Amino acid sequence: MNRFKTALALLPLLCSPSVWATTFVYISNAESGTVSRYVLNEATGRLHWRGETPAGGKIMPLAASPDGQHLYGALRSPPYAIVSWRVTRPHGDLQRMAVTPVAASFPWITTDRRGHFLLAASYDSDIVTSNRIDSQGRVTEQVTGKVKTGPHAHSVITDVSNHALYVGNLGTDRVLQYAFSDDGVITPLGKGFVQGEKNSGARHSVISPDNRFVYNLAEMSGTITQFRRAADGSLTALKRWPNAVAKRYNLQHGEQRPAGYSDPTPRIWAADIQITPDGHFIYVTERTSSTVSGYRVDKASGELTLIGSWPVEKQPRSIAIDAQGKWLIVSGEKSAVISSYAIDPASGELKRVSEAPAGKGANWVTLIAQ
Repeated sequence: MNRFKTALALLPLLCSPSVWATTFVYISNAESGTVSRYVLNEATGRLHWRGETPAGGKIMPLAASPDGQHLYGALRSPPYAIVSWRVTRPHGDLQRMAVTPVAASFPWITTDRRGHFLLAASYDSDIVTSNRIDSQGRVTEQVTGKVKTGPHAHSVITDVSNHALYVGNLGTDRVLQYAFSDDGVITPLGKGFVQGEKNSGARHSVISPDNRFVYNLAEMSGTITQFRRAADGSLTALKRWPNAVAKRYNLQHGEQRPAGYSDPTPRIWAADIQITPDGHFIYVTERTSSTVSGYRVDKASGELTLIGSWPVEKQPRSIAIDAQGKWLIVSGEKSAVISSYAIDPASGELKRVSEAPAGKGANWVTLIAQ
């Protein structure tokens, strides 16, 4: 009888989503030409490898639909294409739906916040595009928006309202700003850009959950620049923070790295930036030192305070944070594993808790909550 009562008492806990919740983790492997599939245990941070899905080429950036029903991947080896997969339950297996030809090699893709369009930035072709996604979740060949950027467009994100786009334009040291219509049309917003520091290499950006600030990570300087958003979506630069690890690892200022680049000098080579869902912490990667640095975000001003830096997988190109803001997932292009790191909710400190095998050239990390 006592055992029965104990079981009844534990039943609500055992049925709690926090105990059993899982997140699907997808890693693109550029050299293997596959997408690795994992399940992340939200209670423990443990990563469980589920298998590999062939992509059909050099797969790099990934993006999930807002409803978590579809995954998209860009093939950066000719013929260039976007692969659309259906995410099947309960294990997150991928069912290929379509392979859509595109005109360029894209190092960055994402969807708009409604899941109606796939947005892409091309480093080699200097363009940003919008392709319609059909009612079945497949990327189509219909291009609704296309703009010519300066050299080396590297990323594109939407604001929270879904009516503004921000592009990291590495070759011009600018963050470009565009209006984005409900029909997927892209047009310049204001003068169309905010100028950054010379030879910094504007790369990836994130937006604060309250839609007040944009933060851009520069590849060659490793700096983070904070921008304030106006009501119309236009940006004003506010403050800049230096790279957190350059002095510790004696890193020189970075350079653009065209095909065949070779330089024995240790240089800054920043890659990715992510913000927690509550907006409290920002994390960035630096590939030469193989580190992740974390910052606390001031709620009122949006200013950053360095928390610390941690060694991670070798050459970390991509990181992702789960929907609860508890776990940071890191892939390394030259690492045989990916890992999960616990985010301390009070301090923002990272602690490595789990690893799982990765493919060759582990590249992009994308998470889909169950």
